[in-house]
Amino acid sequence: MGALGPYNETVMEHFSNPRNMGELDGANAVGDVGNPACGDMMRLYLKIEDGKIADAKFKTFGCGAAIASSSMLTEIIKGMTIEEAKKVTNEQVNEQLGGLPPVKIHCSLMAEEALKAAFENYEKEAAKKAS
Repeated sequence: MGALGPYNETVMEHFSNPRNMGELDGANAVGDVGNPACGDMMRLYLKIEDGKIADAKFKTFGCGAAIASSSMLTEIIKGMTIEEAKKVTNEQVNEQLGGLPPVKIHCSLMAEEALKAAFENYEKEAAKKAS
């Protein structure tokens, strides 16, 4: 372990200066997930316009790795089409962060699950409007 403990500089940077934190006015897709084992909770807000993610924000209660994973996820998916973003995995989040400690991989998985939950809610709302 270095001076940053188990975390590398990228993880620490996203934890110390998270990107896109907060609620998103006008979000039309919201995903909520939680990990009862560690007490982390994540809410992902997406604003989808013309099939693309125009904006993404998050609110996360949890450890540094959970906050860093949320922050990195929003950076990765902004500007993507829905189809592109649906293919984003926790491995990509973890890779972009430069690698989380093995005991913290679940945090990047939580980010992937929040994204899936947001898309599920978005599709449910779209189906309601179509009927």
